Amino acid sequence: MTSYGDRRRERIDDLAAAASVDETPGVSLIASAWRRLRRDPIFLVGLAITVAFIILAVISPWIAPHDPASAPLLDKVRPQTNPVPGPEPGFPLGGDDRGRDLLSRLLVGSRQTLVVGVFATIFGLLGGMALGILAGSFGGAVDSIVMRIVDVMLSVPSLLLAFTIAALAARPGQTTLIIAIAIIQVPIFARLLRGSMLGQRASDHVLAARALGVKRRAIVFRHMLPNSMGPVIVQATLVLAIAIIDAAALSFLGLGSPDDRQPEWGQMLGRSQEFIYDHPHLAVYPALCIIVVALGFTLMGESMREALDPKTRR
Repeated sequence: MTSYGDRRRERIDDLAAAASVDETPGVSLIASAWRRLRRDPIFLVGLAITVAFIILAVISPWIAPHDPASAPLLDKVRPQTNPVPGPEPGFPLGGDDRGRDLLSRLLVGSRQTLVVGVFATIFGLLGGMALGILAGSFGGAVDSIVMRIVDVMLSVPSLLLAFTIAALAARPGQTTLIIAIAIIQVPIFARLLRGSMLGQRASDHVLAARALGVKRRAIVFRHMLPNSMGPVIVQATLVLAIAIIDAAALSFLGLGSPDDRQPEWGQMLGRSQEFIYDHPHLAVYPALCIIVVALGFTLMGESMREALDPKTRR
């Protein structure tokens, strides 16, 4: 007669033999995040807006119906009775106060807005990476000095700092606009990268590399930096949206390029002040473009951050 203990052991053995082990190979963090992102409607909307904006900015000079610097509607401008020509065949959005086609200027202006936003973000990223690597890899006194510099930069409101930097330029232009916006983005990337690298310093693979006698430069650039760049790249998409808004704000204040033959959305917004009550569409169209593009980058960046952060994965 089989005892209860024997029957229990047989039952456990049967269950163990019947159990199947899932041998599905693991996936990387990037692949896992992409699986979630491609099913996320918020990310897809942001990606669609961003891709459409980039494509439009690249091909805008070829699809613009008119030269943005020419004035085909100049004969329709009447300073007293009709300062801003309205829509008509061939000019679906009408013109501005100088007789230039508004649609063409909006299309070509997307390129200037993209150039300022992208280059300001790239230069801000490079500057922030330099400070973040110094603080995160050396620590100690170097970390303290670098972070005090970053704290001073963060203590000044970003737009005020950018305004001050741009105003110091002898001749305002697109280059000064890029430099001013890049400088205010440096502390954001520096703090983020420094925090990520400090977390990597205590990781097992970094401790193992130190125990094996690997040089500090190799540890920083082969082990710590590559594993710390994920949050920084995600933050760059969010900063790009902020850079576009800041560029528009500085251009609105007259610190952008003084040459309005090369249109830019913030510049167009600034020139529309004089006609804001009688012809609000001159301000509405560039403002909507800025809002939609900034929203696209923000939606995409927030979705990427949630997908890559283990604490906020859905």
